[in-house]
Amino acid sequence: MVFKKLRQAIGIGGPSIETVLHNPNTTPGGVITGEITIIGGQYNSDIKAVNLALRTRVEVESGDNEYTTNLEYAKLPVAGGFTLQEGARHAIPFQMPIPWEAPLTHMYGQPLRGTTVGVATELEVAGALDPGDLDPIAVHPLPAQERILTAFSNLGFQFRNADCEKGRIWGVHQELPFYQEIEFYPPGQYARGIKQLEVTFVAYPQSMEVVLELDKRGGVFTEGRDAFSRFTVDYASVEHTNWEQQLDGFLQDAGRRRGFF
Repeated sequence: MVFKKLRQAIGIGGPSIETVLHNPNTTPGGVITGEITIIGGQYNSDIKAVNLALRTRVEVESGDNEYTTNLEYAKLPVAGGFTLQEGARHAIPFQMPIPWEAPLTHMYGQPLRGTTVGVATELEVAGALDPGDLDPIAVHPLPAQERILTAFSNLGFQFRNADCEKGRIWGVHQELPFYQEIEFYPPGQYARGIKQLEVTFVAYPQSMEVVLELDKRGGVFTEGRDAFSRFTVDYASVEHTNWEQQLDGFLQDAGRRRGFF
């Protein structure tokens, strides 16, 4: 599968960029490969830098306000410091690593509503910076993440939404300044105490942290509140665990500690 895009970069008559991804599908910790071609415009151009950048949409809380913004969280320098002649073509192959903590864009083989990840080709020409358009890539779950998500589906949880929030989870090591929350509606056996479940993966090369946030239903005279559960999943042994049973135990324990059930 090839993803290709040609766009004018810096001003009328300036250079343009053609970015080709060999395959836009990847996983956390994976690599995307492709080729960037810079096409000279109507005059010679001094190319100062060519970078690839990963961006995603995140929610930011600031005081009493909340807003969304595009956050750049990985950058790869691919070229720079050369003169591009009028009408010339300069091809640059690339390999860009995907961070282990990259948010997922797909789940159960379908696009994950609420999350986008894109790669932008940034071009700096003689002091002018073109930040580039966002070309989407598809980040699919790791096998361990797929197994946990399948277990929630088997328990009856239904996907609601997903988003990324700027910030850090207490007690969890993060390289990126944000985390993804995948939200589910609970099935009947949990619905009397839980309004929704939020699942966060923080992946590393050999294992991952899974954080569960249970949003309690509020009563007529009481406010809802949250309970948390956190556990580590080792990739090497993930297939040797009954995750449906394990997750049910985590949810029941967290709910009982907070009086949800």
